[in-house]
Order: sequence, then C-alpha cells, then structure tokens
Amino acid sequence: MIIELSYDMLGSRLRQIGDVAIEYDMAGSRPKRLGPRKLEYDKLGSRLRRIGEFEIEHDRMGTRPTRVGNLALEYDQMGSRLRRMGELDVEYDLAGARARAIGDIEIEYDQAGSRPRRLQLDRPALGDEELVAVFIVLRSLASDRWSAIIP
Repeated sequence: MIIELSYDMLGSRLRQIGDVAIEYDMAGSRPKRLGPRKLEYDKLGSRLRRIGEFEIEHDRMGTRPTRVGNLALEYDQMGSRLRRMGELDVEYDLAGARARAIGDIEIEYDQAGSRPRRLQLDRPALGDEELVAVFIVLRSLASDRWSAIIP
C-alpha cells in the first residue's frame, strides 16, 4: 500500500497522512488534531502531552519525549536522533539526515530529497500506534529536532 503525504501550499507543513488530516491552530504553527485525535499541550502550550489516547512522557529536562502511549522512545548515543519507538526501528540514510524507514514502513522523498512524499508498506493500512509513530517521526524531521512537535 502507498500512503501519500500532503503539505500546505508552501510545502512546509504536513497537512495529511493518507486520508488522515492534520489540523493546525489559528496561527498555523502548532498541530491541534491528527485525524479524530486531539493533540493536547502543557499549560504553557509549548510541550505536546497527548495525541488522542496516547499520553506523552518527557525526559527529566522536559526537552524530548521518552514514551508515547505504550511505545518507549530510544535515541542514538548523542541523544539527538530517534532510533526506536517501541518495536519500530527508525532507520536513516548513510548521512543520517533522512529517516528511510519506521519499522517496515518505507519513507520515500521528493525529487530534491528534502521532503517525505509517501509511505510504502506491505499491508492494507497503518495501525493507530504506527500512525502516531509516523506523525512524530515526520514532525521531528521537519526541523530535525523535537521543537518541531514542541513549539
């Protein structure tokens, strides 16, 4: 199955993962819904705390997620690049700049190689946890740091 990724008119904000729409706040800078799932932030509105039923836990400094629902997040030795979400390995290209796969979900990029354009998988659909994992990885790629989902 191929799942197309859609962006806004400027091509900068992810608007849709297949048929799952991503809605943004009035300023257009912070996602507020992933399909039917409401995104909730901390009291200051700066740190993502929940995606629907998936609660997000952060490290002691509060700078990066360590758990999303039942998925424990693991990072590389430098602590800057997500390597695993639960049972889903996140694989990167040789330069380490672009995620190429999330578990068995392959990520294809546009011709310039700068923006993910579609996902490919050998089954009919993404599960709920996989959709949330894809959302988090794609958002983290947007600026190559967690501030992409924690404005």
